[in-house]
Order: sequence, then C-alpha cells, then structure tokens
Amino acid sequence: MNPAPTAPDTHLVLVEPEIHWNAGNAGRTCLAVGAQLHLVGPLGFSLDERQVRRAGLDYWEHVRPRVWPSFASIEAQLSDLGEPFFFCAQEGKVLWEVRFPERVVFLFGRESVGLAPEIRARHHGRLVQIPILDERVRSLNLSTSVALALYEVLRQRRPSVPR
Repeated sequence: MNPAPTAPDTHLVLVEPEIHWNAGNAGRTCLAVGAQLHLVGPLGFSLDERQVRRAGLDYWEHVRPRVWPSFASIEAQLSDLGEPFFFCAQEGKVLWEVRFPERVVFLFGRESVGLAPEIRARHHGRLVQIPILDERVRSLNLSTSVALALYEVLRQRRPSVPR
C-alpha cells in the first residue's frame, strides 16, 4: 500500500531528547512515513553511539536527522518548515480534534519533563495532547507518542475511500 504523499512536508522535532532508543525509534518512524527528523540540542546521548543506530536498525543511515544546536535556532526557522504543533501531556487540543495542514511540524520535549514551560507558554494556542484515559498514567513513551502523531497525519491525508 502506498499512503498519501507525506514527503518533506512533515517534520518531527525532538527538543533535547535524553534517550537514544527513543530517538532511534522516532527516526525509523519518520523514515516509514516520509517525515524529516530534527534533533535539538543539547542531546542526552551521542549520535555516534551504537545504541542509536541499533534502535534505528539498519535504517538509521537513511534517516539523516537534521541537528540544531538549540531551540532558539530552530524556533526562528519553524515557519519555513510548516505549521508547528507542540505536544504536551497535560494540556492542549486533543490530537483527534486537530486538522493538520499539508505542511506540518510536530515538536516534542524531553522524556523526563516534556517541553519547557516557557516554550509551552509562548506557543500555548498550538499545544496538542494525546488522550490518556487512565489518570494514573502521566504520559506515554516519546517514541509511541511520535508514532501516534505521525500516523494521524497519514490517516488524515489518505484518499477518501468510497463506502
């Protein structure tokens, strides 16, 4: 099956990711859906680490993440990439209620604390959350959340199927 076109109009930004496995898995998902992975430093790991490549399996060499030194450096370029949406576990519009545009940028924060409060405050109207029904669950794993968001874009872009 060939999904609807998604190529470089979909961007995934991991802001200060801490866990190499999540970055590798997110990179593999980006490759699967035709999205560009962006990593914003400081990173909690080295991209040269064997674990990052292992998490991305033999796909990592094809992922080719774009690395940014700081959030300020990518924030200034967001409008060139597409319309930004900032993911937050506690607040924002529910993922399923957002109609994503053709050019979209998804931003996720660190595994331990998410996006910094000042980033959330500055972009409050652009916050999106993935529904969590059990209040005992604080958040989902980063790479799981990335997959849910990217595949929601694919779902929205798929051609209409006659019923």
